[in-house]
Amino acid sequence: MSTSLVFLIVVAIGVVGYFLGRQRALTKDTGGLKPHSLPHYHGWWVFLASALPAVLFLAVWAAATSVYLERTAISELPARTADTVIASQSLELGMVSGIARGLNKLSNEEKANLPQTFVELRPLLSAKGVALAQDGQDYMIPIALEWNKNSIWANNIGGIVAIILAVAGAIFGLSGVHVRARARNNVERVILAALVAASTIAILTTVGIILSMLFQTLTFFQSVSPSTFFFGTVWDPRFAAAGAEGSQGQFGLIPLLAGTIYIAFVAMLFAVPVGLFSAIYMAEYASPKVRSVVKPLLEVLAGIPTIVYGFFALVTVGPFLRDLSAALSGGYAFIQAQSVLTAGIVMGVMLIPFVSSLSDDIITAVPRSLRDGSLGLGSTRSETIRRVVLPAALPGIVGALLLTASRAIGETMIVVLAAGVAANININPFDAMTTITVKIVNQLTGDLEFNSPQTLVAFALGLTLFFITLAMNIFALYIVRKYREQYE
Repeated sequence: MSTSLVFLIVVAIGVVGYFLGRQRALTKDTGGLKPHSLPHYHGWWVFLASALPAVLFLAVWAAATSVYLERTAISELPARTADTVIASQSLELGMVSGIARGLNKLSNEEKANLPQTFVELRPLLSAKGVALAQDGQDYMIPIALEWNKNSIWANNIGGIVAIILAVAGAIFGLSGVHVRARARNNVERVILAALVAASTIAILTTVGIILSMLFQTLTFFQSVSPSTFFFGTVWDPRFAAAGAEGSQGQFGLIPLLAGTIYIAFVAMLFAVPVGLFSAIYMAEYASPKVRSVVKPLLEVLAGIPTIVYGFFALVTVGPFLRDLSAALSGGYAFIQAQSVLTAGIVMGVMLIPFVSSLSDDIITAVPRSLRDGSLGLGSTRSETIRRVVLPAALPGIVGALLLTASRAIGETMIVVLAAGVAANININPFDAMTTITVKIVNQLTGDLEFNSPQTLVAFALGLTLFFITLAMNIFALYIVRKYREQYE
């Protein structure tokens, strides 16, 4: 009995319970007493009483089943020795799990004639769309068969219990339907609990992401000094020959941080004026017909994949700036095809819809009474926008610019193709630089060894980006509070 089938059965029981509960509430309402809750609240309470406990049980049972299957398989794996072919136990477990998934796709006839060697089994499972590594071993087949057997047994028990819980919950909900039953309060308490749970999950997810980076970062700093990382001016994370001096390479953050801030600054320098002025035009000057055409056209830019912007920079903008500089200087191209300017311009084009669309919505939300009062006192439209509308919308605009800056700092593909991967410290916008996100991708590409500084440095870079974003949020809150108090 598959989990999806059980889930559909539970939902079906809940839907039936909803209609039965609603009908029962209508039947109980004879006009003698004023009902506490509307009939549909009784229906929703029966639905929640039947479906919610069963779904929660299914989720917990699925997680517990996964842990049980893995531990059972681990206990049956042969002891690891120096001659073990598979590199790690987790890799062995993944192969066993893959074989078990492939066995589920076989027919009964194929299972009856199941090959006993991995070499013979692998082509059969590959024909069913299951990709397996070539270094699988014969001892994995009986473990996978046991995995399948235990999985079927656990799924059947979990499905039966879930259906029983759903039926019992429906009966419980229907038995509590009467005129003065507080079904609305019960439903609202469940919804409130769901909202609190969703908020908690979001917070815990953020905390989990931070902790996952923090622990790996602490491991990295056991090999590399924090002062060397934060104040180093050379980025060269390559190993020398075994036993040689300085084999850990150089992990200076300054070149990457400078490139990140510089490219984001150039992009914001291009995107903010264009985006903000277009937002002011659409909100205050454009007719409804023009606005209905211009705003969707601007927002189309936000839907273009960043890799397309990267190709545009690599093929069009970069060569154009290089040829233009060569023409202006008489043959010497002082602007490289891959440069800070190229990446900043293309990234700025990408960021324009973020600034314009968000700022337009914020400016439009300013109450009309403020505009009418300013115009009534004799101010012109431009004075009203500068002295009334923009100050009132300033907190929201700051938030929009913060979101845009965070987007610029986290961009990767445009920088790779438009600015290159050279970690330089340079104030010349015509030369190549790179960013933190590009180097995170570089360090996490290829064969990963999570005990080497080369890989662990990616987590230190990610944590650095997190604190940069946090500092931007704190600064934005300071600006918002300062101007909001002045406006009030």
